Amino acid sequence: MLDLGFVSAILAEKSFEEVIQFASENQFKCVEMMCWPVGKAERRYAGVTHINVDETDDKKAAEINSVLKQNNVYVSGLGYYPNPLESDEKQAEFYIEDIKKVIRTAAKLEIPVVNTFIGRDPQKSVEDNLKKFAQTWPSIIKVAEENNIKIGIENCPMLFTRDEWPGGKNLATTPAIWKKMFEIIPSEALGLNYDPSHMVWQQMDEVKPIYDFKEKLFHIHLKDVKVYRDKLNEVGIMAYPLDYHSPKIPGLGDVDWRGFFSALTSVKYRGPVCIEVEDKAFEGSEEDVKSAILTSRNYLKQFLA
Repeated sequence: MLDLGFVSAILAEKSFEEVIQFASENQFKCVEMMCWPVGKAERRYAGVTHINVDETDDKKAAEINSVLKQNNVYVSGLGYYPNPLESDEKQAEFYIEDIKKVIRTAAKLEIPVVNTFIGRDPQKSVEDNLKKFAQTWPSIIKVAEENNIKIGIENCPMLFTRDEWPGGKNLATTPAIWKKMFEIIPSEALGLNYDPSHMVWQQMDEVKPIYDFKEKLFHIHLKDVKVYRDKLNEVGIMAYPLDYHSPKIPGLGDVDWRGFFSALTSVKYRGPVCIEVEDKAFEGSEEDVKSAILTSRNYLKQFLA
């Protein structure tokens, strides 16, 4: 019914083969594989390359599929999360073309979903960014449609640090904005990679969108978040968001997981649900990282077959 997996970014130092072997040995059915261009990352959890789309020719694709088959694990989606709406037009164009490369690679590997961000110019209004979205994204969606690939947009605001202030670097943050996006581009190829944690720290209902956007749920991230009410009372919601909240592994934060999985099953979502680890409490060593993934698995098993 629901296939439990994890996002490969947390195993950044491991090879593709090692990630898949770890998944197989620890009862995971799938993995979202990171596909960043090889090079230095601009932020934590970015820049991870477990599948290099620039090198995935027919021979490499066959090798990848062989590893998956041997381990009885599948790739839930290819993940690449840049900012294709950023103000630097040359850099934005690089990101746009790279997203298209990832889409074509997903088609070659018969992976149905590519997960990414809409992007945003943080210095401009929502309205101005929607106009830019309307200009930028049709060409990306056209490539997705041509290749029978679905695009899952994660709802992370990318608003955590000073360089992302005041608007953040991802437009797709709220149900109101999602509705406008889907009106501008009414394509069956455009949907959500839904992460409930981002709703919680924005003081929003994390369960209701599952019912309201059930037809647009292409992929699911399982990440928790702890809102520190004492800090929020000190700094308020206009502060840098990390001043009053922290990402946590599932079960150690404020997400209503019982309500979340009740909603997923009620709307008959069938597909991957992937643990995303960004919990600093579990970053001290490789064993800590593995413990984060497995502790999350153990907690979530109560909701899964």
